[in-house]
Amino acid sequence: MSDQRAVVLLSGGLDSATTLALARAEQRRCYALSFDYGQRHRIELDAARRVAHSLSAVEHRVLEIGLGGIGGSALTDPLIAVPEAASEGIPVTYVPARNTVFLALALGWAEVLGAQEIWLGVNAVDYSGYPDCRPAFIAAFETLANLATRVGVEGGRMRIRSPLIAMTKAEIITAGTSLGVDYALTISCYQPDSAARACGRCDSCRLRRAGFEAATLADPTQYQEPA
Repeated sequence: MSDQRAVVLLSGGLDSATTLALARAEQRRCYALSFDYGQRHRIELDAARRVAHSLSAVEHRVLEIGLGGIGGSALTDPLIAVPEAASEGIPVTYVPARNTVFLALALGWAEVLGAQEIWLGVNAVDYSGYPDCRPAFIAAFETLANLATRVGVEGGRMRIRSPLIAMTKAEIITAGTSLGVDYALTISCYQPDSAARACGRCDSCRLRRAGFEAATLADPTQYQEPA
């Protein structure tokens, strides 16, 4: 392992686990960062801790921030139901400014660590249509990062790495499996039950299940019993 440090955003889901594995495969010293942001459930944070340990992150931090205070999303406002059918346009599970806030905090930690890379598992192929998962957003934030940091103004370069952005879910799962990711440790569901079983009906569950089917690999997800 080299001494090149990287901050890796880790949600506890399939994509971020794969991203952490890819960063390690490039010999990065990985500092995993998760957020307790007022989301509908904290089960994903338990998954993030398991994944960080399994993939030997140097450190794993969970920062508490109050996106629930502004609401506007089914993931932060309990009065907004999680949709269980495909919807047009940007779905109500989009959390306003979430990736912008996450990346800003990751940028601060990267400066403290002396890391010049931030890795995140955004995807613009098999995804829910969120505007902050697009290549244009990642490129724009990298420009901001190099204007707003000491390393940027002193002649260095901060990079925002999004290795999954053009991959299908099946390709992501295949890549992670080849790197030893244990997807049984992860959870993607927007509304798991108290036993951490996925609902199997939300958009994230549908994308995950279809990805395993397309990759012709066994899906280790524990789903709730159908009603």
